[in-house]
Amino acid sequence: MTGRKKVISKARKFFLTALGFVCVFLGAIGIVVPGLPTTVFMIIAAWLFSISNPRFEKWLLSLPKIGPAVSSYRQGLGMPQKAKFFAITSIVVFSGLAILLLVQNLYLKILIGLVGLFGVGYILVRVPTREKIGEK
Repeated sequence: MTGRKKVISKARKFFLTALGFVCVFLGAIGIVVPGLPTTVFMIIAAWLFSISNPRFEKWLLSLPKIGPAVSSYRQGLGMPQKAKFFAITSIVVFSGLAILLLVQNLYLKILIGLVGLFGVGYILVRVPTREKIGEK
């Protein structure tokens, strides 16, 4: 990869910035709604801002609770054990509820179950665990 910065159009910058704020909004809702992930949306928002508007990326990374979690993810430090537990529990509960109560189609139930299993497996196997957010 070269050291040149890729130039993107104003329309694309606007779209990516707007999409970043949609992710921030969904992440903010996830703070108060159990089961809706917060950090995942903030990681996506930081990535979108890094492409479209570094000023908003800096703002997001400076947020007291979210910034360290996003920075830790970027550095490959993993998730705190408590967050990992809640992420896995949320996946299991919400996919289970969708399969049992919301979805009628058998193929869709199977798809939701497989996606849920993939999510749990990915978190268990690929995401490193640490005790606390501040731990390195």
